[in-house]
Amino acid sequence: MNPRRPSRQIVLGDDRTGRVRVGGGLPRAHPMADGSTELAPVSVQTMTAGYTHTIDACVAEIHKLHSAGADVVRVAVPERKDTEALAEILKQTSVPIVADVHFHFKRALEAVEAGVHKIRLNPGNISDRPQVEAVISACKDAGIPIRVGVNEGSIIERRDKQKRLKELGAVFGEHKHGYLLAIMITKLEEYLDIFYENDFYDIAISAKSMDAALTIDAYAEIAKRFPHPLHLGVTHAGPKETGCIRSIAALGSLLTRGVGDTIRISYANDPIYEVEDGLELLWSLGMRERKGAELIACPTCGRIQVDLFTLVQEVRQELADHVELPIKVAVLGCIVNGPGEAEGADVAVFAGDRRGIIYVQGEKVANVPEEEILPKLREACLEFQDRVRSGEVTLGEKKVSIVPPDPEGELGSGWEKMAAERIASDGGTTPLTIKST
Repeated sequence: MNPRRPSRQIVLGDDRTGRVRVGGGLPRAHPMADGSTELAPVSVQTMTAGYTHTIDACVAEIHKLHSAGADVVRVAVPERKDTEALAEILKQTSVPIVADVHFHFKRALEAVEAGVHKIRLNPGNISDRPQVEAVISACKDAGIPIRVGVNEGSIIERRDKQKRLKELGAVFGEHKHGYLLAIMITKLEEYLDIFYENDFYDIAISAKSMDAALTIDAYAEIAKRFPHPLHLGVTHAGPKETGCIRSIAALGSLLTRGVGDTIRISYANDPIYEVEDGLELLWSLGMRERKGAELIACPTCGRIQVDLFTLVQEVRQELADHVELPIKVAVLGCIVNGPGEAEGADVAVFAGDRRGIIYVQGEKVANVPEEEILPKLREACLEFQDRVRSGEVTLGEKKVSIVPPDPEGELGSGWEKMAAERIASDGGTTPLTIKST
């Protein structure tokens, strides 16, 4: 993990919603320093899937996404009826709201007047300078930031930038994505010049592509050139089944390099999955403090002696419904790898011969038949959570080592019986060595 890249910090929200800070950490001597010397945590964004003008449905969706963990929610405002609905939506929601402006700058002005917390503009869609300056002026007066979104699908080459494109083309000439990178950098330079000339610096930048490799390269180049927080994402990522791989490939790579201040994972699916997977990415990288249990489960193999797939899904649901602390819970399907892997968990179960042995911080607390694993595991997790809250125990504190059980005894089928049969057959002259792998 590389250190996070510093940037000028922007702030979204108000007293009612709370404030979400994005980026930060520029040295005080930097010409764009805003006074924030500390980096804000990487935030998770998503976007509503329904129409903004259907107020009740939009508010309900925003509540759902915020409850799932979204720090910021974006809504589309392509028409006047959408911006007209914003004022009422903002009264009923308690999370910072971003207005996504498509083709008409007046929608941005109307959204600002309604009280939105941030505007998202696309240089490829709104490029007329007086219109851009009108939006900048409104946002400056309201004290809200603007995200400049340069997506691969909307960038348009302009004649007055041909010389700069040629120069950048030479810089990126040997690069696989050189032409598109040159256009993205050119478009950003052109657009940001308008902002700078109007003394406006509270800006976030995004440069999305459907190509994960191009997305990585674009953000890496932009990070070198512009001191603004970066909103990471892969556009048109596809269905969740494939989009999660494409998104994590790009976002995970950038975040580990220290690039990225806020993220959105985009799916052609319910946006609640975008929030869940975005949080899991940040938790897995140690970039946010985990909320709720962390579930560890082994993959399938021929050693499994319980219905592990069903058990894991049931445990996942139980933990989501009942566990609030970041307890590490392991569900292992056999006695070969189970004991060793369970040692790293706060609460663990490993199974064999249609039974499960449950451990809490390395100490065995139960040995139950398969049908009782789920309720007993839930009970162990809740009891452990209560003990953590009372200060009796600490998360991640391992008290004793887990010793693999005797398979012939507790979970039954093998080592002692094999040894006994070998000794009986050859009179005890051949030693029997058994290794756990």
